[in-house]
Amino acid sequence: MSGTWVTIQLALISLAISLMFGLLGAWAKLSKNYLAQKTAAGYTTIVRGVPDLVLILLVFYGGQELFNSLGTATGLWDYVEISQFAAGAGTIGIVFGGYMTETFRGAIIAIPRGQIEAGVACGMDRLTIFRRVIWPQMVRYALPGFSNNWLVQIKSTALVSVIGLQDVVYNGFVAGKSTRQLFTFMFAVLIIYLLLTAVSDLVLRWLDRKYSKGIVRSDNG
Repeated sequence: MSGTWVTIQLALISLAISLMFGLLGAWAKLSKNYLAQKTAAGYTTIVRGVPDLVLILLVFYGGQELFNSLGTATGLWDYVEISQFAAGAGTIGIVFGGYMTETFRGAIIAIPRGQIEAGVACGMDRLTIFRRVIWPQMVRYALPGFSNNWLVQIKSTALVSVIGLQDVVYNGFVAGKSTRQLFTFMFAVLIIYLLLTAVSDLVLRWLDRKYSKGIVRSDNG
């Protein structure tokens, strides 16, 4: 159970990071700034082209060494140890931020341009247009892709066990080896992941109904 709680925390924190990077990446790709577009394109190409496990190992081992080397060279900070949790959550969040970028970009493009122009014509500022016109529709269009990304992201948290984080996979593997009942404990891990994805699916279905209410009423009418 302690490992399950670590996995849940890891999944939620990495989700928050991926949402932040996804929104920033989508904004950069849709902006008129050439540098922002190229930076976002390079970001999504790298994180979607390199295996997640490789990035986690690179950040945890290589990133920690590079960060401390910079601190020593500049004298700005002393030795800093990056924890397994921080490396795992940060890497998974950044990786799935690349997928979220494309999900949010496609959702924003799907919003009829005329609605945004109507908001401008009504005197709305950019924040109001985003809050009242773009955000509600973006969520609805993005939910199918977001749901797939989130369910895969939950399963990807299992990768952090290779760097020693005591998540549900790590604890299950250690318990299985010590008792020589590896199948039993790993099967329990399987059930836990199924429960996590089942609960997530219920929440995502609720969100889909919430943001599709107007569409349902319009179709029935």
